Amino acid sequence: MHFDKIIGQEHLKKHIKASYENNRMPHAQLYLGETGHGTLPMALACADLILNSNPDKQIYSSVLQHPDFHIAVPVNSVGGKPSKPTTSDYIKPWLELAKTNPYMDLKSWYSTIGIEKKKGLMTVNEAERIANELALKPHSGVAKVLVIWCADTLHTAAANKLLKIIEEPPENTFLILTTDKEELILDTIKSRCQSLYFPRLSQEQIREGLIQHLNLEPSKADFIAQQADGNYTQAFNLVENNEEELDFEKWFISWVRLAFQAKQNKQIVQKLIEWSQGISENSRDKQIRFLKFCLHFFRQALLKNYKADDLVYLKTEAQFSLDKFAPFIHGNNIEHIYNTIQKAIHHINRNVNSKMVMTDVSFKLSRFIHIKP
Repeated sequence: MHFDKIIGQEHLKKHIKASYENNRMPHAQLYLGETGHGTLPMALACADLILNSNPDKQIYSSVLQHPDFHIAVPVNSVGGKPSKPTTSDYIKPWLELAKTNPYMDLKSWYSTIGIEKKKGLMTVNEAERIANELALKPHSGVAKVLVIWCADTLHTAAANKLLKIIEEPPENTFLILTTDKEELILDTIKSRCQSLYFPRLSQEQIREGLIQHLNLEPSKADFIAQQADGNYTQAFNLVENNEEELDFEKWFISWVRLAFQAKQNKQIVQKLIEWSQGISENSRDKQIRFLKFCLHFFRQALLKNYKADDLVYLKTEAQFSLDKFAPFIHGNNIEHIYNTIQKAIHHINRNVNSKMVMTDVSFKLSRFIHIKP
């Protein structure tokens, strides 16, 4: 992965290059931002800079092939095997996926290894594997680079075991951690890393990326870039498969209709509870993606209500009119709705009982949606 393949983030590219050229590259970095903002591509580009910068020794066409490039990713067992999985058990499919789409997200990764309904983790076994690999001398004699992808999935015991390595890595060893959940990273780890924050991409940057990397027609690229909300992973997923988005739209429409009717009908309240429990049967990652979709839908309705039509690009099924729904989303209730959904995302991330979380959000929505403008 080279820097010129990364979409946007020019100031971060310059910072990393300058750090390397001035021999001030930190031995431990923490890249903070959504996967679609480019944290993994930047980590791979940085690793490539460190390992392949010498033209005389640049024999690997991709940093993913370099013997001194190491990776740690969240995994889980499939059908109980292996019983104590580590990245080594799934390294080939991860490298293939990263080669195809370095902007991949956990959903794509879990689907690839068949653990869609499980939560990937990096356990103490993973930490021991990392320590053993980094204890070896570099194959090339230059350096070693370890990328810990989705570092928020490190089990607390594993994170504590890696503290010493992060604080004092072996000579010529560089660690790059990525996460989109800064709040789940231990303070003891954050304090030992140089943190770089990755802002969302502009609509134009995503549009150009879709045209350049996926060969999309400009008109289609423009439409998808509008929906991507500054996230290239979301744009990529919209191009590849919109089936989940269609499911989310159906769930959302059913949800707001039930929430609207529940105020005056006890039978509808029971249906709202059943809807909430049905959503909670999905994987936690899918529940979170759905709630983020809901936030996006509510924002679009708010923009429609306040006549910001140039920013409204959401298209809905024929039986649901955004024009008729928009007046119910306004300045008096959008903050309540937004904060409630954000808290629900936080709680589901923290493994709180999702049936309780989704039912609570549904009851609150049934009140908020009736607040007068």
